[in-house]
Amino acid sequence: MDWRTLLEKISLLPLVVMLTVSCSISYSFNGSSIDYTKIKTISFENFPNRSSGFVWGPMESMFNTALQDIYIQQTRLRQVSRSGDLHLKGEITNYDAINKGIGADGYSNMAELRMTVRVEFTNSVNHHEDFKQQFTASREYNSSQQLSTVQEELVNQMIKEIVEQIFNATVANW
Repeated sequence: MDWRTLLEKISLLPLVVMLTVSCSISYSFNGSSIDYTKIKTISFENFPNRSSGFVWGPMESMFNTALQDIYIQQTRLRQVSRSGDLHLKGEITNYDAINKGIGADGYSNMAELRMTVRVEFTNSVNHHEDFKQQFTASREYNSSQQLSTVQEELVNQMIKEIVEQIFNATVANW
């Protein structure tokens, strides 16, 4: 074997290795791992606010919109009104504020806003992935602030966190 033939074979080796490795790895930029050949649709039931704590009117619609938006924006699933290949239903079971800390003056200086959502997930293609689970988020704020001045921002943050938890549990398979 001459040097030229050997050099050609050696120079092709990295190319063959790169092609082999690149063909076996698939990337998903949104984190979902859905088999779109089997799963094509998703349906949602309204998540009502059934918390026994205080009620903030816009929260229910904000949550429902955010939940549907993440699936529509980050997957290729088509939303249907009922009987989707994937189906989500549940309720907001808790929304409350508690005192977190007492200052030197004996008054509360920190408060925590908490939100919990119960979710029932059904995968009609693979029922082994079905689950019933609760997802919770909380945010602290200085209790010298009126809740009404920080509530919308904190609720948006908690909704975003809970919706991402639900998305990851249902279609990201983390």
